[in-house]
Amino acid sequence: MASNFEAANPPDVDLILVFSANSRTLSKQEAVEEARNAQDEYNRLIQILTKAGLRATGRRGLAHGQILILVQTPWDKITKLVQRERHSDFLIGLPSASLPSNVRDFTTDPLSPADRIRLVHTYITSSALEGGLGIVPGAQAWPRLESIMALHSHKFNDTWLQSWTRRQIGFGIGFRELEGLRYQFGESVALYFSFLSSYAQSLIFPAALGLLFFWYGAPYSPIYSTIIVLWSITFVEWWRIRERILSVRWGSRGALKVEVRRPQFRGDTTGKTVDTNDAGTFPWWKRELRMVASVPVITFFAAVLAALLTGIFVFEAFVTQIYTGPGRQYISFSPTILFIALVPRLLAVYRSYAIRATNWENHLHQSTFDSSLTIKTFALSAIVAYLGLALSAFVYVPFHETIMCAIHGWLFTGAEFVGEKEEAGGIFEANLLKARQKVNPSRLQDQMFAYTVTNQIINFGLEVVLPFALRGANSVKANGVNGKKKRVVFDDEKTGEKQEREFLEYVRHQVALPQYQLFDDYSEMVTQFGYVTAWSTIWPLAPLMALFNNWFELRGDALKISTHMRRPLPQRSDTIGPWLESMAFITWLAALTNSALVYLFEPGAIGSRAPISTTLDAQVHTTFKETYSNAIVPALLIALSASHGYILARLLIRHIVERFCWKGSREERVLETADREVKAKYLEGLGGDQVNTTTQKDDLPPSHAAFWERDDGMDELARAIKEA
Repeated sequence: MASNFEAANPPDVDLILVFSANSRTLSKQEAVEEARNAQDEYNRLIQILTKAGLRATGRRGLAHGQILILVQTPWDKITKLVQRERHSDFLIGLPSASLPSNVRDFTTDPLSPADRIRLVHTYITSSALEGGLGIVPGAQAWPRLESIMALHSHKFNDTWLQSWTRRQIGFGIGFRELEGLRYQFGESVALYFSFLSSYAQSLIFPAALGLLFFWYGAPYSPIYSTIIVLWSITFVEWWRIRERILSVRWGSRGALKVEVRRPQFRGDTTGKTVDTNDAGTFPWWKRELRMVASVPVITFFAAVLAALLTGIFVFEAFVTQIYTGPGRQYISFSPTILFIALVPRLLAVYRSYAIRATNWENHLHQSTFDSSLTIKTFALSAIVAYLGLALSAFVYVPFHETIMCAIHGWLFTGAEFVGEKEEAGGIFEANLLKARQKVNPSRLQDQMFAYTVTNQIINFGLEVVLPFALRGANSVKANGVNGKKKRVVFDDEKTGEKQEREFLEYVRHQVALPQYQLFDDYSEMVTQFGYVTAWSTIWPLAPLMALFNNWFELRGDALKISTHMRRPLPQRSDTIGPWLESMAFITWLAALTNSALVYLFEPGAIGSRAPISTTLDAQVHTTFKETYSNAIVPALLIALSASHGYILARLLIRHIVERFCWKGSREERVLETADREVKAKYLEGLGGDQVNTTTQKDDLPPSHAAFWERDDGMDELARAIKEA
């Protein structure tokens, strides 16, 4: 009931501040002191909110010591916040800004729920220097404030889910549907769903192309690989225009200019900088140096991660193939166990460092902070995603016999005693010839199937299905052993009415949900884009599998946001930020990998011994030096040439897309005329076109009047006519 309840006339709650007064101290004296400090902080929080003109009231939360502060903003305060934002937009020069003197008519131009939540949240969390209250979760002044959240509108969520699951069967999301998402969740979420929909629609072409080449052709086709790279460049450049068009339509173009300062920003008072503010400044070069200083540490973690993944790869690709000892039917699961046990822990340690390093960089705005953290985090995620394929393509296939011989020699000839050799021979394949033949010729295709099919099914289950199972388990637990205790907790609650009790139950249910992060969804899609763009020449059905996945992803993400996550806090945004540049980098990487893969593995290449063969098949029985010089080095040179071709192709495609999709568009005209119209109206309001002539005097001296009254031009022309 709590998850679906929405009272007929519930209180209008803009935001909920989650306050935790739970004390974990051991001594009674420390517990009393902690309780007093919590009480002082809570009273100070309520006083600041109420003195600012907001309505605030506290209710008991679900956990022990948790207090939910419900905040409502009176309409007159909302209008002041709207007007203040209009002033800021106009002064900074947003293209969508209107004159501050123009009073907004909320009848014809109503304030959206997303804008209302965003205005109130910005007012509460922004610093006092920017006219805010400075209430930030986890800040030094508010250590017990856990988070700030907003309540879902289940009426909208139900309509949204029914529309996307029952009536809409395709991939496209029209501007009307996007406007509805922006109206409810803000520009950032609407921009993500527009990206997901556009990307899914664009996959129709490579999916059909891949199906054609898989059915009639062969993998590693140079034609397919070239078309895929050109398609990826075209999509990235087209999306660059698409998000520009959306930002103009939504009035969020240039949102970074009016973004409030991060509460965690710490300025100094020395030097002249770009980032100036009343609280001090922070030189841009200091921030850049700090960002550069983190590169060696990032490189270290990347090297450790690559070494760990390489070790797991060697163990899985070679050691498990020649193991013949006890439990050999289960040995194939050991690499997966090692991966699950080690890689997530390393990534968690690295992410904690990345957050600290990004905080140390002292970014002025939250958007630049998020961009820096995204680049750091996704860099290692990409290594996890793509290193296995790279090792298989450029290490396993070319040098599998050399590596197998080295491992076999280390296991046997490296033993110091005969007994150790016999023991090794009992659990590993002792015959070197048989060991060299234990190579999986379809390893690359198997990996692509696992990444583009199996992993995506698992991710969908973790995002959509698992939360339902966990919720059911928690419900059984709550109604079982601990059920009576939890009900007693709220017996003394002064609700007065059943409606309020149900509403608070509904609120507590949403507070218990995790916060929604756009990073995870963007990371999943950009990683998939890399599989399709850089590696699908191995298995041309990869785009088709991605297309199927994204049909479910569109609906699964809608279900996840509306059911399994807290309501996203709206943010003004005009771009997907670092993800666009990440995709641009992946397209360049795709040009390199596709050219190298085609050269190494194209069927029927020169020098092949079999009807269906590869360049490497002519080299696999040679030495390491011959394989490296005759296959790997030429592949690297071809990849380098493809990199130069990529630069030219990208410049050409960007020019064409810019001309066809942006030049002459309605949004371009709006962007060009908006600023001019605002300035013209501003001058008109000042009376700049009117000149008061009543007090003006003629400044012509009387002695010069005769000079200006005489004109000899006509007489001279008449004389010329007579002479002619």
